[in-house]
Amino acid sequence: MKKAVLIPDSFKGTMSSSEIISIMKERILHYHPECQIVSIPVADGGEGSVDSFLTALGGEKIHVRTKGPWNEEIESFYGILPDGTAVIEMAASAGLPQVGDRKDPSKTTTYGVGELILDAARRGVRKLVIGLGGSATNDAGCGAAAACGVSFFDKDGKKFTPVGGTLDEIDSIDLSTLDENVKKMTIIAMCDIDNPFYGDNGAAAIFGPQKGADPEMVQTLDSKMRKLAGLIEKTLGINLQSIPGSGAAGGMGGGMKAFFGASLEMGIDVVLNTTGFEKLAENADMIFTGEGKIDTQSLRGKVVIGVARRAKKMNIPVVAVVGDIGDDISQAYDEGVSGIFSINRVAVPYKEARVRAKSDMSLTMDNIMRFMNALNAQ
Repeated sequence: MKKAVLIPDSFKGTMSSSEIISIMKERILHYHPECQIVSIPVADGGEGSVDSFLTALGGEKIHVRTKGPWNEEIESFYGILPDGTAVIEMAASAGLPQVGDRKDPSKTTTYGVGELILDAARRGVRKLVIGLGGSATNDAGCGAAAACGVSFFDKDGKKFTPVGGTLDEIDSIDLSTLDENVKKMTIIAMCDIDNPFYGDNGAAAIFGPQKGADPEMVQTLDSKMRKLAGLIEKTLGINLQSIPGSGAAGGMGGGMKAFFGASLEMGIDVVLNTTGFEKLAENADMIFTGEGKIDTQSLRGKVVIGVARRAKKMNIPVVAVVGDIGDDISQAYDEGVSGIFSINRVAVPYKEARVRAKSDMSLTMDNIMRFMNALNAQ
């Protein structure tokens, strides 16, 4: 094997994409010391997304002081890639880890995320990728929009910055005051879920509880989201409820669409397009990918399938090394996956399996390399 591309997703709560790549690389080079390894850490839009892009492509990490989820001053950051594209993870200024025990999606804000966007825009950035993941908020991106100049007014004509608990107080929205530099940006939001803006599968109902909302607050937040959606459709002509992923990150998906004109795209497609996957994978003998569990959800186009679809067009075999293998995944082979291997070598509960995940990953990769060598020796 002369060239291999390594592009696995993280195994949530077990191994990061970079850690998996390191293990895969070590085993491949053990058997093929001269092999050219192309490493593409995968970011899902949550914590670590900026570092993943910078690791894959190089670039600069920009440190900025912004507002945090509780409107406090914090140290935040984003990345600028060599081609001038900025990468922001909203978790850097509105993430769950930053609220600690003070979880309250009715009061937390994405204002700091908007400050990151504004800083990038004022540096001349014209293309922005923003990861929607790990948020502590349910303000539909109104905080971020306000930081970038969008004006929200209550029924008395008073300008204010809405949070989750005050979305129903918005009486009018003025997009004309959006910062001129931000207006010039093309924004792509990484979004791997298709939840609607409100309702039983909406932002508040599905993600509110993990952000600290009790059943009563979930209902309250949802009704406020519903009212905001009505106002946005009436004044901006955008039906957020009909846009898959508008409920991502406490409605940030919808807010990015409505206030910034952003497009919502699957995370793996953004990664592949931004890294120039086809060029990096050119003449590769094999592509190794993977995710924590491959199942019917994966077939929507998550990492393994997203990679396989591109690789199929290039006639490059794809090996998926995963944690668990679900039922009914035969479609993966039609999409371009050549083989799927689980690292679970013994039947133990997840709590025990995660402790040995790194060694199991190494042993599984070793098995794959031995088998490939045996085939090549014939």
